[in-house]
Amino acid sequence: MDIRKDDKSPLPLPVPVMRALRKLGHDIRDARRRRRIPVAILSERASISRMTLNKVEKGSPGVSAGTYATILFTLGMSERLADVADPRHDAVGRELEEERLPQRIRLPRRKSPPAYES
Repeated sequence: MDIRKDDKSPLPLPVPVMRALRKLGHDIRDARRRRRIPVAILSERASISRMTLNKVEKGSPGVSAGTYATILFTLGMSERLADVADPRHDAVGRELEEERLPQRIRLPRRKSPPAYES
């Protein structure tokens, strides 16, 4: 098992995932700097420790997704968060779905009306 000291991820993550997290962290850091918000203020507004914010800005996989989302919300950047896995952006999923479309669609059988009891 590969456990690193700086995060709590028990399994090694794929390289593209690590790159994406690192980029997200750096983008969050740059957004904070552009807004001229000190680390202490942003961590207080997001209700997290400065150490956790430091881990987020480094792209640590050990930080919860909820913490990343809260920081994005605090920075006013959470509007696109809901679209991350939106089906409109899932080209592979749409292609797979189209392959499995039925060739023929049948109407459901009509059920006979229930018998009335007297």
